[in-house]
Amino acid sequence: MPVLRGHHLICLHFFNGEGYDQTFINNLCNILNEVKSEGLEIGAGGDDVCRKCPYLKNDSCAYAENADAVIREMDRKALELLDLSAGNSVPWDGIKNTIPGIFPEWYKSYCENCEWLTVCEKNDYFRNVRKANS
Repeated sequence: MPVLRGHHLICLHFFNGEGYDQTFINNLCNILNEVKSEGLEIGAGGDDVCRKCPYLKNDSCAYAENADAVIREMDRKALELLDLSAGNSVPWDGIKNTIPGIFPEWYKSYCENCEWLTVCEKNDYFRNVRKANS
């Protein structure tokens, strides 16, 4: 069963086949296939997505200065909005069904200034949830 950190529980629903490199993308595809059939465990810190990220250094995000602190705050907020905790095992569809209700706050807090926004905007589910909440 894959382990995912807080913000990946939300953001991976908007994955559209793009990422840092092909190794990272292949890993995401494999994880998504697994969580859809097996569910997932909620982790804290670096997870199965981070494992193939070129910016993971010593279980810390080295993408930019203070990136790890920003990511950990995103994780905390995602778990709060989803009403979940690290260590829980949950079905993927259960999270997906919760996203429309939390999306306005998540979008305002994180999506508006995210460099991945243009990638997420290509995703049908992202567009549908955004439209339903506008």
